[in-house]
Amino acid sequence: MTGRSARNSERPEDEGPATDAVFSAMLEDTAEELYESAPCGYLSTLMDGTVARINGTLLGWLGLTREEVVGRKRFTELLTIGGKLYHETHFAPLLRMQGKISEIALELKAADGERLPVLVTSRVKTSGDGEPMLIRTTVFDARQRRAYEGELLRERQVAEEARRQADGDRERLREALAVLQQSLLPAALPAVPGMEAASSYHTASVDRLGGDFYDLFPLDGKRWAFFLGDVCGKGPQAAAVTSLTRYTLRAAALHDCDPVAALTTLNTVLHERFTGVDPRYCTAIFGVLEPDTTAGTVAVHLASGGHPAALVVRADGRADYLPTPGGFLVGILPDPHFTSAETTLGPGDCLLLYTDGLTEARVGANRELYGEDALRTFVAGLTRAGAPELITALTGLLEGFGAGLDDDTALLALGVPNPPPSSSPPATTP
Repeated sequence: MTGRSARNSERPEDEGPATDAVFSAMLEDTAEELYESAPCGYLSTLMDGTVARINGTLLGWLGLTREEVVGRKRFTELLTIGGKLYHETHFAPLLRMQGKISEIALELKAADGERLPVLVTSRVKTSGDGEPMLIRTTVFDARQRRAYEGELLRERQVAEEARRQADGDRERLREALAVLQQSLLPAALPAVPGMEAASSYHTASVDRLGGDFYDLFPLDGKRWAFFLGDVCGKGPQAAAVTSLTRYTLRAAALHDCDPVAALTTLNTVLHERFTGVDPRYCTAIFGVLEPDTTAGTVAVHLASGGHPAALVVRADGRADYLPTPGGFLVGILPDPHFTSAETTLGPGDCLLLYTDGLTEARVGANRELYGEDALRTFVAGLTRAGAPELITALTGLLEGFGAGLDDDTALLALGVPNPPPSSSPPATTP
């Protein structure tokens, strides 16, 4: 606008003294109307809290007339009991110290008893010499905000209840998975004459059903069969294959206990059952133990189908893998090749079988594979450890991997205990 102020631009073209008076009156009326019908409440109180002025908006919320309030009530009399206590203990002291206070939550009490949540902002007005004169207060209606907060609270409570329900469902699922997992493993290993056996199953995730398995069972009066393996995949489908694998190997061993023959039978069952769009397979070692209680040794004859080699730990601390190269995965091909191997365990010797969750754990800052060399070094450092001690040490190793262990691990150790130290007869006195 050229040559005019913003105020003059709104005035009529025919300017004069009369027009100035009318325009000033319009401005004054507008300010009063804004004060009275503002979307928030206004009131001014003396320093003792007596209401000196209040706008129509706040009177409407309270259901009171101006005559009932101005000069007759203090601000605290407009509050609920809780609001009055908070005003006296917190609001008023802070206002005296700071001279102003912003958006404090209080509750007004309407004439009909309704509680009105509000946000209150107050400022002390002082005279020219700094003496406090009155308190100007702005009151904002917080009913919608309170309703919104209530809705948020209800939604949060619903969400928390849903979370508790989900946690309960998850815990029940974990318990069911644990029971199912245990049903796929022997409840306890049988006692083998002249030997000691120990096993462990380490679950990487309680929310996933693993496919690792092992077993030890008698064949006849002098021989025992054992196996350990890993079914591909996780979940119920893997569990179904695991169950089928365990019972197939047990049945095959009773028919023909030759390790290669047992794995061949399992391969036939898996290949025929799962050939198609959803092939299922596993790795496995199957073996036969033949203890010689007279010599104190155990002959071991085993075969491997794509499984990590068994580790033989000798009484003198040496640890070496029993090579079974070239063994195919079980269930992939109709006519696979399985590799067999033999060894003899003497006093203090132990045979360790494990699934690849152990050697494929991620360790160190670079998350490198733990590997077979590290496993052999670890086991060789366990001086004169029998089967139970070996499993205990490896269980501690697995727990130390923490988040680096992302696959289940089954362990089975079969050993010949060291003979008890011979005691010399007590010396006799001549």
